[in-house]
Amino acid sequence: MFDRILVVCIGNICRSPVAEAMLRQALPGKQLSSAGLGALVGQGVDPAARDLAEADGLDLSAHAARQLNREILAGVDLVLVMSDGQRRAVGEISPEALGKTMTLGKWLDGGNGQDIPDPYRKSREAFEHVHELLKEATEAWAARL
Repeated sequence: MFDRILVVCIGNICRSPVAEAMLRQALPGKQLSSAGLGALVGQGVDPAARDLAEADGLDLSAHAARQLNREILAGVDLVLVMSDGQRRAVGEISPEALGKTMTLGKWLDGGNGQDIPDPYRKSREAFEHVHELLKEATEAWAARL
């Protein structure tokens, strides 16, 4: 049912590419991609996020940030965002995509859901915290997909 999955954040250089790689590893039969609401188009993964991902055996070397648009949204079955605010922003780009857009952290905090904060330009500890949240969130989604 959900074969084409898109992960969205703001810049498409910290959270969404890492979550995409985690889900790709957990769900080898699915098509995974990522994009940003305000993408730093063409940039690779932030060095701190990349280091943590590589330590977990994820390869992000080919990633290049891309801007989210209506066409990308039309081509996927499920959109996973980092916050309710980002879910609303997806709906502004493509109202018909709102019904297939959910938060990545939906199953965190005992099922109450939790936003996954942006670690961009923050401390190494912030990146480590977000990385752990991404791991928990993607594992929870992988178990349900």
